[in-house]
Amino acid sequence: MDFITSFDICSSGLSAQRKKMDVIVSNLANASTIQTPEGGPYKRKVAVLAAEPVNSKFGSAMKDALSQVKVQEVIEDSEGLKKVHDPSHPNADEQGFVTYPNVNVVTEMADMITVNRAYEACVTAMDATKNMVLKALDIGK
Repeated sequence: MDFITSFDICSSGLSAQRKKMDVIVSNLANASTIQTPEGGPYKRKVAVLAAEPVNSKFGSAMKDALSQVKVQEVIEDSEGLKKVHDPSHPNADEQGFVTYPNVNVVTEMADMITVNRAYEACVTAMDATKNMVLKALDIGK
């Protein structure tokens, strides 16, 4: 594999993990938002990743073996919203229930750690590729 293809794959991973981190940060920032401009409470978002074929000369030789990652879409989580009985709350419904977002802070923090580790793995792979290229250049001296 040429080093440019390796850099492309690593950079797509870095970009996808950054987007996932943005979604997680948005979820954490809105964990207590019970009224959005669209109406109703905030709904947890999830980034959906997908494989994308690498477009390079080497990629055509190993079309099925090499893939980049991309964020296919950001969707709303289908998990139900939380209802808490609090009749004194200004946003309570007729029965006295307040609807809160379906954001679990512990889950979001665990996802954040996972994204951080994946980002670190991409950086390590990119650094290893860079070192291999430098060693290859040293052979020619």
